[in-house]
Amino acid sequence: MQDPDPFWGVRMGRGDNLTILYPPGCREVTEDVGPDELIRRLKTLAHTLQSMGQDDGAYQEYIPLAMHIADDFFLSYPSRDVQLLIACCIADVLRVYAPEAPYKDPAQVKTLFLFLIKQLGGLKDPKDPAFKRYFYLLENLAYVKSFNMCFELEDCQEIFCKLFKLMFNIVNDEHSGKVKSFMLDVLCPLINESDVVSNDLLDIILSNVLEPAKSQRKNAYYLAKELVVKCSDTLEPYIQAFFNHVLILGREEKTLTISQKVYDLIYELNHICPSVLLAVLPQLEFKLKSSDEEERYGSVSLLARMFSEKDSTLALNHRQLWTAFLGRFNDISIKIRTKCVQYSMHFLLNHPLLRKDITDTLKLRQHDSEESVRYEVVMAIVTTAKKDFSIVSDSEDLLNFVKERTLDKKFKIRKEAMCGLAMIYKKHLNSPDVPAATRHAVTWIKDKILHGYYMTSMDDRLLVERLLNTCLVPYQLPPEDRMKKLFYLYATIDDNATKAFIELQKHQLAVRKNVAELIELHRKPQDEERDREIAYRLGHLTKFLPDPLKVQEFLRKFSQHLNTDPQLLSLMETVVSHDVSCKDSVDAVTQILKKLGQPVMTNLYYNTIKMLLERVSSVMVDQTALEALIGLVEGALNADLAVLDSLNLTSDVASEKGLKLLFVLSFVYPAHFLHVDILTRLIALLNITNASISPPVLSVLTYIGKYKPVGELYPDLASVLIPICQRFAESGTPKQAKHAVRCLHTNCTSDSDEVFERILEKIKEQLTFDSPHFRTSVVSLGHIAFNMPEKFLVPIKNVVSRKVVKELLMRDQTSAHTPGPISPEDIEEWIDDDELTEETAVKMEGIKMMARWLLGLKSDVISAQKTFRMLNAFILHKGDLLQTGKMLKGEMAHLRLAAGAAMLKICEQKGVGDQFTSEQFYNLSLLMNDECPQVRERFAIKLHKGLARGIPHKCLPLDFMGFYALAGLDTDRQLRLAVRQYMMADISKRRDYIRSITMSGGSEKASSQLPHIMPDYMLVFAVPLLAHQPDFKDPSDVTQLTRIRSCLWYILEPLMTKNDAYCFGFYKALIEQMKNHKDAVKPEDEITNQKLWAVCDLAMGLILSKTTSFEMKEFPSEPRIPPMYFKKHEDPNFVNVKSYLPPELQVTAPKGSTKVLTGVTKKTTNTVMTLKPSLPNKQRPDDREDVTTGSSIDLPVMKEVKNEDTMMDEDSSSLTNSRKRSRSGFNLSAELDHDEDSTTLSSVLPTPTVPAASTMGPVSKKGRIGGAIDAASNRISSYLQKETNGKT
Repeated sequence: MQDPDPFWGVRMGRGDNLTILYPPGCREVTEDVGPDELIRRLKTLAHTLQSMGQDDGAYQEYIPLAMHIADDFFLSYPSRDVQLLIACCIADVLRVYAPEAPYKDPAQVKTLFLFLIKQLGGLKDPKDPAFKRYFYLLENLAYVKSFNMCFELEDCQEIFCKLFKLMFNIVNDEHSGKVKSFMLDVLCPLINESDVVSNDLLDIILSNVLEPAKSQRKNAYYLAKELVVKCSDTLEPYIQAFFNHVLILGREEKTLTISQKVYDLIYELNHICPSVLLAVLPQLEFKLKSSDEEERYGSVSLLARMFSEKDSTLALNHRQLWTAFLGRFNDISIKIRTKCVQYSMHFLLNHPLLRKDITDTLKLRQHDSEESVRYEVVMAIVTTAKKDFSIVSDSEDLLNFVKERTLDKKFKIRKEAMCGLAMIYKKHLNSPDVPAATRHAVTWIKDKILHGYYMTSMDDRLLVERLLNTCLVPYQLPPEDRMKKLFYLYATIDDNATKAFIELQKHQLAVRKNVAELIELHRKPQDEERDREIAYRLGHLTKFLPDPLKVQEFLRKFSQHLNTDPQLLSLMETVVSHDVSCKDSVDAVTQILKKLGQPVMTNLYYNTIKMLLERVSSVMVDQTALEALIGLVEGALNADLAVLDSLNLTSDVASEKGLKLLFVLSFVYPAHFLHVDILTRLIALLNITNASISPPVLSVLTYIGKYKPVGELYPDLASVLIPICQRFAESGTPKQAKHAVRCLHTNCTSDSDEVFERILEKIKEQLTFDSPHFRTSVVSLGHIAFNMPEKFLVPIKNVVSRKVVKELLMRDQTSAHTPGPISPEDIEEWIDDDELTEETAVKMEGIKMMARWLLGLKSDVISAQKTFRMLNAFILHKGDLLQTGKMLKGEMAHLRLAAGAAMLKICEQKGVGDQFTSEQFYNLSLLMNDECPQVRERFAIKLHKGLARGIPHKCLPLDFMGFYALAGLDTDRQLRLAVRQYMMADISKRRDYIRSITMSGGSEKASSQLPHIMPDYMLVFAVPLLAHQPDFKDPSDVTQLTRIRSCLWYILEPLMTKNDAYCFGFYKALIEQMKNHKDAVKPEDEITNQKLWAVCDLAMGLILSKTTSFEMKEFPSEPRIPPMYFKKHEDPNFVNVKSYLPPELQVTAPKGSTKVLTGVTKKTTNTVMTLKPSLPNKQRPDDREDVTTGSSIDLPVMKEVKNEDTMMDEDSSSLTNSRKRSRSGFNLSAELDHDEDSTTLSSVLPTPTVPAASTMGPVSKKGRIGGAIDAASNRISSYLQKETNGKT
């Protein structure tokens, strides 16, 4: 064998064929051979080289040939096929001569490998006919690790970068696993066996595991991923060095793609090969604590993804890093806190061991000051519940977080919290096996959702209505199942939720009524009056929807749509029909919505009418559902175990709540009850012996009768009902008698006079203590007198005079009623109702009976005056009318409370209610400071109910607001706070009403009504009340005056503070005018007048010392002084500027004042005192500056207050006019029980109806205003105040 050295000299001599040996069978490969022939010869040569083995030292004679085919002529030959065959030959040469290749020149080696890289590009298309040869080339290079030759080159990294880049670019879905495997075999040795991996090469590899390559070029991603895994040990130090450079030193190489995506790279590497990051992850703790917000945000986003992923053990392996990450939940940056909270859902779902840490952090974040963070807390928990209900149901803390957010100040947060809870409740209903936490949670979830109705926002109310029909009582359920859900819901909610449920039903009834009236107008022929009425109705309808100004346009469009589409009008008539079935209602709503356009968020017209339809559609109760419900109630009353088990209730609870539910539904859906089978089953319930069953059933029949009398539609049923009611009225319990008379009055039509005559004759005989039905007869008499005052005017008046007054109230007939002197040790100030003697109980009913009688008469002035005198005597003599001194103190307390409550009830009725005198008014106020705390408490509740009931014409006159001042003397702190809440609620309700009539226009009419409505005028009535307070005897006694001042501040504080409309000038003028008058009761008594003036001075001192702005702005009303309590001075020019207070109680006038302030000392001595009295009769411009007038007012609504009174249930035997509704304390009968305008609500409906103008003069004693306003709760939202204190 020849030495290879001589052949180096002929390397460039392409035409010298003598020096190049070819393997047997191979012909010369030269430049002068044509392309086709060249290809044929190269194929033969390639095939021959392919068959050569790898023997050491063999084939040395072919080295010149190897050098020849590596010539530039062949490397740059135009034909692809020639280049491919040359590449295959060179690859085989490298294989055959490995490890000592014949190519020694570095430049040539570089050229050859770049040529080979170029040829490998042919692998891109597996469908290429030459692909097999390209694949052979790849296989050959991989097998021999040919590219390892490049390690000896200085610029090997350049070659490697081109090779790696090519491989990532050409790999695709059509490549087999074998091709990809050989690619890896080519690439991996270049990393594992290299002394260095450049950042450029690292960038090429790692950029393929990041977006967009990860999603757009998945094969390149998988190739890079495999490469990292196989070369992890080699790559780790280079990757660590890169991250040190970027994370710790903060130096970025902008030419590297991965420098811009450091956190994404860490995330992907953690997925692909966590081991390469063992030294990198701890460095992230520094980034978490960086002062740069973006750096913290990047590291938080990364770690949140890495920690939260399923099967991640990162948090367990890196506890310090996990603790640092948890600290970012409290980051100063909002977006970082938001990002942390957003990932908490993934932690809860994927990592049971981390749930406690996440729950603890969410507890803090749910009170975050930023609403977006609180929103994400709710969304995280709710989304977790949707994906894996068991996680949230197992954790009571998580449920409580959502519970708290139902009170958030932002509606979107409240909405998500409520919807989340509703979803949990709905799932519980359909799941027999639920965790203990969920079972406990559903006991409060339904309450919490219904409590949302206490919010003032219309959005909240619409949401609660929607959740009630979709989650609490799903409307899609069959009627029987739906009624079971409704029954269970009503039977297990608390009192406040029950009130909310009732209000919700009333609201929907009110909206339904308004829409029905609007639809009816569209059936009338078109004319100007009809269009005007429709416009007014549409304006009123906006108050039932959120954003009244925005929805007005869409309601007008809907009205036009109704005019042009008869089918739409017909469908709306179906929806608002009284007796529409649930199925028909749902179908009609669906068809209507199809006519309104696409159901997308941008279609505001569609969404507005959809909200309206949700409020008016009846999808819960219909005739079929009621039949099922009555069946459940019958089962509960009969203690049917199957029924009770299906309801999951006890017999007594199911019986009581079932009857009350029927009662509520009869008020809202009376038409569905008007069917023979339902009425027959209801009347059959009256025959059950249990006395507690018949009153609610009778109430149900009463409301049905108010809709349509049973006697008219079903005379046969009436003939069965009348004897039963007659029996109850004559010999039933007092409650049975009360409801029986009402039921008869509404349902008995043709022969009602005869029936009531028979009842009257019977009860006249029983008005004696010899009869066991004395009390029942008195109750029946009172309700007959109230409901039919004209029919039996003379007979009832005679009975009242002879039997009730003379024989019952003016005589003590039983020894138990007057047992004689009692030792002080045995004296009880108060006893329970069931401990009262029969005579006391009957006398209390007699007092109520007289109140009802007067309320029925309405205008019998003489009888009213006599009744007031008698009731006044009861109060003056502390309940012992005859002053025997033998009565028990507890029974006396009940009697004087009954007398006071009766006086309040009578005073609500214009006519008879205006007949009390000033002295009787002052005597009645004594009950506010009664010695018995139960009397004070119950009287305050009655006072509040009277003041809150239907402003302005159905409530107590403004005079009685002055009573609240006396609560400032109460020593019981809890009671004083409760009365304060009543007072603030009444002030707030009057301000709401004033704002509604002012915004509705008619400022002159509003201005004339203001003195009779404005809560600011309560000061005018409080001043004489305090002056006549029995303990206030000496106008110079500092102790007594201090107590009076505390009473004044008790009422002035809510009037002055947090009131943007407060006007110092108005109060100043009001007090000055009062001080220029005398006492109306004892005008000549100097001490009495001095007490009155001293109280005025105290009031002036308070407004001076407590006022922060003395700006003389306009006030919507001139000060007016009621002549009933104040008498004008004989001298028309009298100005009372003297101070009647001791020096220590006098207040200095404001600095710089030049006005005379009554009873106020003046510090400034160099200012002239100008006498400018504030007398209404003096026409002085200066006076008018102080007593400003205006035509409009915009008083802010007082913040809602806690209603501690909600738990004070009204005594069932207390005096309650059947037309009125009480708003404090929960009493189901009082909630619904009234005669006229029963479907309307005031404070819960957005804006009340504007009342008619007053016909009374400015000095009318009572300030009764004509007109109408819806009566209802003024504190539907106050219950939540206690829970929302201290929360966001």
